[in-house]
Amino acid sequence: MTASIQIFDTTLRDGEQSPGASMTREEKLRMALQLEKLKVDVIEAGFPIASVGDFEGVKLVARTIKGPQVAGLARASAADIDRAWTALKPAGDRARIHTFIATSDIHMKHKLRMSREEVLAATARAVAHARNLTANVEFSAEDATRTELPFLARVLETAIGAGAAVVNIPDTVGYTLPSEFQRIIHYLRENVPNIHRAVISVHCHNDLGLAVANSLAAVEAGARQVECTVNGIGERAGNCSLEELVMALRTRNDLMPFQTGIDTRQIMASSKLLFSLTGMMVQPNKAVVGENAFAHEAGIHQHGVLKEKSTYEIMTPESVGLSSNNLVLGKHSGRHAFRERLVHLGYALDEAQLDKVFGRFKSLADRKKKIYDEDLDALVLEELGPNKKRYKLIQMSVTSGSFAAPTATLEMRVDGKVRKTAVIGVGPVDATYKAVTQLTGSNPRLKHFMLAALTRGTDAQGDCTVRLEIDGRMVVGHGVHSDIIVASAKAFIDALNRYAAIEERMKVTY
Repeated sequence: MTASIQIFDTTLRDGEQSPGASMTREEKLRMALQLEKLKVDVIEAGFPIASVGDFEGVKLVARTIKGPQVAGLARASAADIDRAWTALKPAGDRARIHTFIATSDIHMKHKLRMSREEVLAATARAVAHARNLTANVEFSAEDATRTELPFLARVLETAIGAGAAVVNIPDTVGYTLPSEFQRIIHYLRENVPNIHRAVISVHCHNDLGLAVANSLAAVEAGARQVECTVNGIGERAGNCSLEELVMALRTRNDLMPFQTGIDTRQIMASSKLLFSLTGMMVQPNKAVVGENAFAHEAGIHQHGVLKEKSTYEIMTPESVGLSSNNLVLGKHSGRHAFRERLVHLGYALDEAQLDKVFGRFKSLADRKKKIYDEDLDALVLEELGPNKKRYKLIQMSVTSGSFAAPTATLEMRVDGKVRKTAVIGVGPVDATYKAVTQLTGSNPRLKHFMLAALTRGTDAQGDCTVRLEIDGRMVVGHGVHSDIIVASAKAFIDALNRYAAIEERMKVTY
């Protein structure tokens, strides 16, 4: 018989904790709607007590999403749990309270400063309190894989006894090896007397690059829910990658007779939307969703694939939502065809957004003979950025060369007012960034700068990604333009806008 594995997506909670990956509530909803299309079982929408913005984001997702369950994270305290429930209530019987407490000696001693008995008591109180609000309660033993197993078994027995329907075993710091994780799950199944009353879940981090392997090992040992994120984003090195886990289960169903409810054709659209919302690029050699995942350059490989795809492809590009032909539109294409292609790529734009993006498409089509899906992604990107844009580039001009000092002249709208300046720099990008910082009054540190061509050819659009550090917070910006200096400016300004949105969202915390 084929067992079912529940997919618990935490892109909007643990994934959003990646440096620079914070989203506004509207961006969270956009991603949640795509996760609904992907048909995940549970969407962890955030940590409601963390801030007003996070609370409102969870509430908006809970009110809007109709298919998956919606979870909110809460520490093992009544205040956290009540705040989470207030945000989750609009989801009705699909609402899940996810409460947690650390159980390893190192966490109890240095972070909680609690004894084992105090942790057991806190677990019982928290789960019982949540259970009085909803029957859908999940409990997580933070740093479970570094917890002494007899004590971990006592904690889970206590949580289940208090009413937890799901018990999660997190590899919080990505420390475990697959064979070790299997032994942990086997031990808990054999030594927690009431374990049959709860679903065993796992939440693996990727610090040693083993998050997917550990999750698969846990599934083989009896876990029936896996917590993961799109593109594997998350704290530090990230979480278990949803697309890798799902496609591993699907591709190797001969050895692992498990199934998920995921619509794998939505994987690529989910990956691209997350990139557009956060600016966090996917490495080219990333499994399943990387640019090179289905690329063949070696002559022997190309020859084999042309004769029979299965010689070098263990899954088809179409199975994860890739189009076999990316070239779809040109300057004669109409609005209807344009909209349909965007829907196919996973974008849901309102009429005003569609009008703006279609106008940009027509302008680009007049300059480029060939329009690729990557170009369409780029056109949508700016429209899907922060809703409230404190800074906007109006126009710019840069002069540079071996006989002239690089000079950037910029006109921007800053807090509703038009400002202009001209600045000399070491190079054209340096001059541009100095001009932006002067106009905005900001003082960020540029930590990462990457510039690439979206497609082949000299008419390809420049794709720029920057990572800035502002007041100790990392933020990512993304910009695309046929002029690479303009793309660089757009990326820098996008990062500043994202920081402004986060700053606004974090003004009031609990």
